[in-house]
Amino acid sequence: MSAQITSISAAFVEVDPLAIETVVDLAQSLEPLILSLLVLAAVAVVLGGWWVVRWFRRPPGVRLQRLLGNYEEVAVLMHPNPDPDAMSCAMAVERIADSVGTDATLQYAGEIRHQENRAFRTVLDLEMESIEASSQLAADAVVLVDHNTPRGFAGSQTVEPIAVVDHHPGNGTGTEFTDVRTEYGAASTILVEYLDELGATMGGDGGFDVPTKLATGLLYGIQSDTNHLTNGCSSAEFDASASLFPGIDEDLLDRIANPQVSDDVLHIKARAITEKRVEGPFAVCNVGTISNTDAIPQAADELMHLEGVTAVVVYGENDGTIHLSGRSRDDRVHMGETLRHAISDIPMANAGGHARMGGGQVSVDHMNGIGPSDGVSLTEFEDRLFSSLAGER
Repeated sequence: MSAQITSISAAFVEVDPLAIETVVDLAQSLEPLILSLLVLAAVAVVLGGWWVVRWFRRPPGVRLQRLLGNYEEVAVLMHPNPDPDAMSCAMAVERIADSVGTDATLQYAGEIRHQENRAFRTVLDLEMESIEASSQLAADAVVLVDHNTPRGFAGSQTVEPIAVVDHHPGNGTGTEFTDVRTEYGAASTILVEYLDELGATMGGDGGFDVPTKLATGLLYGIQSDTNHLTNGCSSAEFDASASLFPGIDEDLLDRIANPQVSDDVLHIKARAITEKRVEGPFAVCNVGTISNTDAIPQAADELMHLEGVTAVVVYGENDGTIHLSGRSRDDRVHMGETLRHAISDIPMANAGGHARMGGGQVSVDHMNGIGPSDGVSLTEFEDRLFSSLAGER
């Protein structure tokens, strides 16, 4: 080793004087102005590279805050018929926007009919606007939360969001900011991490604080999308919940979690239980014509309590459309893919979702044969659902 070091040192001794002499000669041959410009250019390159590296290393919460600060007003758009996860995300984006002096308007398409969703909005006193067309968006700058492709209103296909924050699969992106984490159980978890990255304090009285209603909303958003931290969640959900806990209001949380249930929802749940069709570990039920589509996923949740049943699909008709909702605790059944396969050859139908839960819509007219198909009866449709649940489609 010492011999190698001696050899290397000798090489440097031989080369170094020549290199120094070359550099000196070059410096002496250049005009002082040119030399100064070269030095400045080198410094600019170094500083520019350092700035670029630092920018891309900034946490996403910091980058979103800076982006929002570039606009006077933004529209925070939730998915149609928003749930607690979407609403709490919108609340958090509004708080981040407020920290940089940007006005944020919370907007959504569709309706808020599920009793849990209505309670969430009422108890937390949320100011939200319903829209039916893109022309009603409060600002040109749109931030999507809990979904990554605008939908559910006229002109939605023309909307190009500046930012997207989501945990659902999809190809939608923001023109300036995209953060989609499909491994997370709730989009609210992502927003909690943003707040932590920005140094926000839970329930604080000054500086960048997280108000009690926001902390409570985010915690319930996480709970609702993960079935109270028992289904489809990652370690990030537990970390986020622990971070939120000091700032929540338990009374508000209890009022959201235990709202009164309407009579029609109870009737639909009862019908799903009494009229279900069971084949092996799978159950399917048609609850008929309904006025409240939010009752369908609630009925699916109810059927999942049946002993021996590992996956269920409940469907019903509202205003010419069949709405489907599926639940699975069976490792063999990816519910989103199951529903997608079941409706794959029905025109104008769509379905999808996660491994544990999914949903879809099918036009009754197209089920009856309008378009390039021969039509599908309800009995055949249920057979398709069972085949898909069994992995045969």
